[in-house]
Amino acid sequence: MFRRKSQRPTKGSDLTAFIDEGSEIEGKYTFSGTVMLNGKFSGEIVSNDSLIIGEKGVVNATVRAGNVLINGEVVGNVFATERVELRGTARVYGDVEAPVVVVEEGVLFEGHCKMTKPQAADAAPTRDGTVVSLKR
Repeated sequence: MFRRKSQRPTKGSDLTAFIDEGSEIEGKYTFSGTVMLNGKFSGEIVSNDSLIIGEKGVVNATVRAGNVLINGEVVGNVFATERVELRGTARVYGDVEAPVVVVEEGVLFEGHCKMTKPQAADAAPTRDGTVVSLKR
């Protein structure tokens, strides 16, 4: 008679969190899903999913994620297991490392770029950024 509404699974493009431009955060931020950051962040960001840094976003951190899309400012190194995109108004001061790196015209990028081999689906990053295979 009564049906419980099932929660819809999160799609890769659905935002799971939004940090607006009035926010300032310090520390280590870990998340799952897709996060849009338009505020100020200092510290470290770690995830296996997607981080979008909006045009108003200012990040002073080491970033480790599956996908990283940057429209704002990043001071620090960016490591992605899948891809990094530096778009339109992006300003990046640090190294970028990912299997796929996209840099649009007009982006300011001061650092080194290293394109790595794609990680296997059964590999997991450790705290220090090295990859450990989960095959048995």
